Amino acid sequence: MRVLLAGGGTAGHTSPLLATADALRRLDPDVEITCLGTPRGLENTVVPAAGYPLELVPPVPLPRKPGADLLRVPGRLRAAVRETLAVLDRVRPDVVVGYGGYVSVPAYLAARRRGVPVVVHEQNALPGLGNRLGARVAARVAVSFPDTRLPRAEYVGLPIRQMISTLDRAATRVEAREFFALDPDLPTLVVTGGSQGARNLNRAVSGAAGALGAAGVQVLHVVGPNGEATPVPTGTPYVVERFVDRMDFALAAADLMICRAGANSVTEAAAVGVPTVFVPLPHGNGEQELNARPVVDAGGALLVSDAALTSEWVAATVPDLLADPARLAAMSAAAAGLIPRDADEKLARIVVEAAAGGRG
Repeated sequence: MRVLLAGGGTAGHTSPLLATADALRRLDPDVEITCLGTPRGLENTVVPAAGYPLELVPPVPLPRKPGADLLRVPGRLRAAVRETLAVLDRVRPDVVVGYGGYVSVPAYLAARRRGVPVVVHEQNALPGLGNRLGARVAARVAVSFPDTRLPRAEYVGLPIRQMISTLDRAATRVEAREFFALDPDLPTLVVTGGSQGARNLNRAVSGAAGALGAAGVQVLHVVGPNGEATPVPTGTPYVVERFVDRMDFALAAADLMICRAGANSVTEAAAVGVPTVFVPLPHGNGEQELNARPVVDAGGALLVSDAALTSEWVAATVPDLLADPARLAAMSAAAAGLIPRDADEKLARIVVEAAAGGRG
């Protein structure tokens, strides 16, 4: 079986893509997997590092508003479809799997032209335009959240890496904190804005470093590749990292996490029971709040707007929350009971079934 996995840009697309690839290999060690991305996305680093071949085609951004960029879309799309057709003719996949993003629409159109079955996986509660188009031509449509509105949607959850889906936080905590040079016994706040970082999160939490340190709260702060945090020294550990490739250790180290509400962040934190403060992006179409809402409504997380997340809010809220182990335990249990950990295997089986259905 040959499979082409199309997705890229940020970790929101590449992480479930790689989790699916690994699950397919566990199902069939002889499967031939090729990934399709664009020259400017995170996939250029993480896909080769994971051991999978990567083909590149031009990105086709789909503007949300009318303008000059919208007029350029047809020409860009035709060029990208031509290059994607050339990839399909070289790879000859039995199925194309798309995760949305700039590379998905050319992949869906090229697959349809060659009669290759398509599987769509939508990460967010509110589907993007690429996957809304892809769902119209797909043999199977899988979604991460049960109320996602796509035709013939099958709820499987979001594929996450096995290092996280099999994580035992309690058993790994000491090793994880040692890995980041943190104290093994202090209450620990982990802050991350995702693969791109988040300026307001960085500013709000680092600005509260004095209050956090005075309360004995240590911090692991992942600021992103272009982010900054300048906490005042307090004598309590405050570790700043630009990027963390052992997210399992970051989750294991955390007693509480502050992060954006991308589908990947919501799923990974909730699946392993990390009490979380979700801070949705203030722009976009509101999908991040929708992603977080089921976990928040179940009692597994707090939801704070970007404007409301200030240093004053962090100083007034986080130390008290970390000093309440009963509440943290209740939040952990509520989150962990909500999110499936086996979405990678479910989606891999759907891909195998679609491939077995043959070309149309």
